[in-house]
Amino acid sequence: MRRTRAVACLLALGLPGLAAAECSLSVVSVSFGSYDTLSLLDTDITGSVAVSCDVETPSQVSLSAGLGSFSARRMQSGPHALFYNLYLDPTRLSIWGDGSPGTSLVSVSGSGGNYTVYARIPARQNVPVGDYSDTITVSLIF
Repeated sequence: MRRTRAVACLLALGLPGLAAAECSLSVVSVSFGSYDTLSLLDTDITGSVAVSCDVETPSQVSLSAGLGSFSARRMQSGPHALFYNLYLDPTRLSIWGDGSPGTSLVSVSGSGGNYTVYARIPARQNVPVGDYSDTITVSLIF
C-alpha cells in the first residue's frame, strides 16, 4: 500500500473594515494526512473559517482557486499533482470559491460566525509518494 501525505493550507487575511467596522478571520487549515492511492473511497476532511466583526456588517467569504482551478484544485509535490476540492456543504456538491460560475460564496450576517470547509480528494489517484500542498487565500468581502 502506498501512502501520500497531503495538505491544503488555508491562509487567513485580517482585513481592515470600511467605515466603522473592524473584521477578522480565523482559519483551521485542511490537512488530509496520508492519502491511500489504492483506496476505493474518497478522502474527506473538514476545516473551518471563523468571521468576527465588531459591528453587524453584511459580508461574504471567498476562497481562491490555489494552484488549480475551481473545478479541479490541485496540490503539488514537485511536478506531480493530487486533485482535491473545497465545498460549502457536507454532500460536497457546492464548490466554495469566489462566486464565479460554478462556485459559491459564504454569506455572513450579523457580526460573524463559524463556517465549515468540507474538503475531498477523489479516490484512486495514482500519484507518487511525496508531500503535496496548496495554498488557498481566504478573503472577507464587505
